[in-house]
Amino acid sequence: MKNLQVVIITGLSGSGKSTALRALEDIGFFCVDNLPVVLLPKFLSITLQSSPKIRQVALVMDLRQKTFLEKYQRIFERLKEQGYRIKILFLEAGEESLLRRFSETRRSHPLSEKSSIMEGIQTEIKKLATLRQMADTVIDTTASNVHQLKDTVQKQFMPSASRKKMLISVMSFGYRYGLPADADLAIDVRFLPNPYYVEKLKNLTGHHRDVEKYVLNNEECKTFMSKAADMLNFIIPLYEKEGKVRLNVAFGCTGGKHRSVVMANQFSLFFQKRKFIVHTTHRDINKS
Repeated sequence: MKNLQVVIITGLSGSGKSTALRALEDIGFFCVDNLPVVLLPKFLSITLQSSPKIRQVALVMDLRQKTFLEKYQRIFERLKEQGYRIKILFLEAGEESLLRRFSETRRSHPLSEKSSIMEGIQTEIKKLATLRQMADTVIDTTASNVHQLKDTVQKQFMPSASRKKMLISVMSFGYRYGLPADADLAIDVRFLPNPYYVEKLKNLTGHHRDVEKYVLNNEECKTFMSKAADMLNFIIPLYEKEGKVRLNVAFGCTGGKHRSVVMANQFSLFFQKRKFIVHTTHRDINKS
C-alpha cells in the first residue's frame, strides 16, 4: 500500500468542486486543480519520490479535460492495483440550483456551447452517471452554502481523533461604525458603565489597567460575565457537534474603544483557558 492518500474531486459543473478543494487544502492536503487524468500516474509517482512529507493529495478532475471520460476509469483502477489509496468525491446539485448558479455568476456551462445551459447540465449528468456510481462519497450541495460545504468535506476526510478544537475569533467593535458582517454572535455591552465619561479614562483604551478596573469592578459586569460564560459553555459544544470549525464572537459598545475591548480581552482569556485556538482583534479601537 502506497503511503499517500489521494482524493479525486469530481462531479457536476457548478456543484462546488473548487470550494471542496480549498476545504481540503485548509486541513493539510496538497491540492491541484484540473490536472489531466493521463498525467495522474506520473504526478503521484513523482510526489512519492521527491516529496516524502506530502501524505495527502487532492485533485479536481472533470469534463474540462477532453479525454477525461475516455480514460479515467482505466487509470483509477490501475492506480488502485498499484496500491494507491484513491477515494472519489463526487459533488452534485439539483438542476434548478445549478442553473441558478450559472445565471448568477454569468458563466457558461462547459457543455452548452451549442445548446442552452440547462441542456448542458442534463447532458453532463448523463455523461457522469458511471463515475457517480464509482464514487466513494457523493455530496449533494443543493441546499449548502460555501461554509456548510467546506465543513461537510472536512468532516469526511479529517479523522475525528486529529480534529482540532474550534477556532474562535473574538472581536471588539463600535456600534457607531456598524455591526461586523461576519459575526456569529454579537453581544452588546453598552449597558456597562462607560469610561468615556470619566475625564482621566476618556482618552485611554480598554487595554489600560485603569479602564479595565473601571469596567470590571461592578456587580452588573460580574453577573453579566458569569451568565455569558454559562451561555458560551452551553452552545459551543453544540456548534462543534454540528461540525462548525470557526466561531466569530463580537462584543460591541458605542465607539469600540473601552467596554467592548475589555470584554473581548476577558473572553479571549476565557476561551484560551479552555484550550481553544483564539484570534483577537479590536476593529474600531483607533477610530474614536
